Amino acid sequence: MDDVRATQGADPVDGIEPRRHAWRIDADEYARHERRRGRRHAYGDLPGERTALVVVDMVRFFVAGNGFGLGVVPQVRALAHGTRSAGGTVAWVLPAVAARPTRWALDFYGPEVAERYRLAGGAGTVADRLWPELVPAPEDPVVEKSAASAFFPGHCPLPEVLDERGVDTVLVCGLVTDVCVEATVRDAATLGHRVVLAADACATRSDAAHNATLATVYRSYGDVRPTAEILALLAGRQA
Repeated sequence: MDDVRATQGADPVDGIEPRRHAWRIDADEYARHERRRGRRHAYGDLPGERTALVVVDMVRFFVAGNGFGLGVVPQVRALAHGTRSAGGTVAWVLPAVAARPTRWALDFYGPEVAERYRLAGGAGTVADRLWPELVPAPEDPVVEKSAASAFFPGHCPLPEVLDERGVDTVLVCGLVTDVCVEATVRDAATLGHRVVLAADACATRSDAAHNATLATVYRSYGDVRPTAEILALLAGRQA
């Protein structure tokens, strides 16, 4: 698939236009699982009431300067609508804004970059810090995380929120694919959730980095499907 620009969604921001990743899973990866389990995808149904869409880090810091980030906004909105329509939960996860950078961040990034990341979550109420085109419904959980993963123990209330709602299936989308999205997928799978990564509703800085994560997830942690297929499964149709 060739890299194409998005045909809908956010307007250009600071001269940056929305783009779409040329995402792909190699044929040999599909074949590996077809040999193992007799089918390409692990999960052929998405029971709405037990399904949660987890939207990771769709805040201005990550979206505004990233054409690929801008390009996933329409898919995130569509998945949120489809999940709610199926009776599922839509959970919005944002970076927590700490009082000061951690020792680890200072050592790893240096003081200037560590401070920028400390403030990445934005200012104002938690819901107001989301990208402006993404508006939570009143029933949507909006939570903060203080680690890359939304499921890492002790760093985000999301696991307990979803447990209380009887969720066993997690759809993941957002930014960025190869950092917080991948970390969230890995830990959700480790906790025993059925995980589906929305291939065209997450983004990073390059197709190569994006597709490397898709391959890792599909091989070892969960399904990888495009938004259209996920919406069909939420609506009870085959995909």
